[in-house]
Amino acid sequence: MSRKITRILCAVDIATHGKDDPVLETAARQAQWEGAALEVLTVVPDMGVGEVTSFFPPDYEKKAVGIARDRLHAHVARVLGEERAREVACVVAAGSVYREVLRVAAVSGADLIVVGSHKPKAADFLLGSNAARIVRHAACSVYVVR
Repeated sequence: MSRKITRILCAVDIATHGKDDPVLETAARQAQWEGAALEVLTVVPDMGVGEVTSFFPPDYEKKAVGIARDRLHAHVARVLGEERAREVACVVAAGSVYREVLRVAAVSGADLIVVGSHKPKAADFLLGSNAARIVRHAACSVYVVR
């Protein structure tokens, strides 16, 4: 017997300018069908530590997260409509995409993760894409949208 899905985490890349719209639409349909809460996540790159961080202002990451949060809310409203967007929790994390998706899924208690899979590059076959890493390491089911 399958477990009831009550929380869905949808990971999107707001920098793809609409390429992840089908991912968000699929997650929203699944959430509506299941009667589940929908949480949408985007991840901004972590500038790391060391010499690289000296090229950025001290509050760079905080500002980047704030801008990404505004863009994510606007993206969700554009794709799903204003009314549906009010029911969606938007989360912005900083760091490695697959690690942050897995971390947020664990913290939020997600029963399902919805991610997109883009055309892989040659290196992805050796290293693994974010979607492949999420599938391999997630503690819950993962729905990959192509």
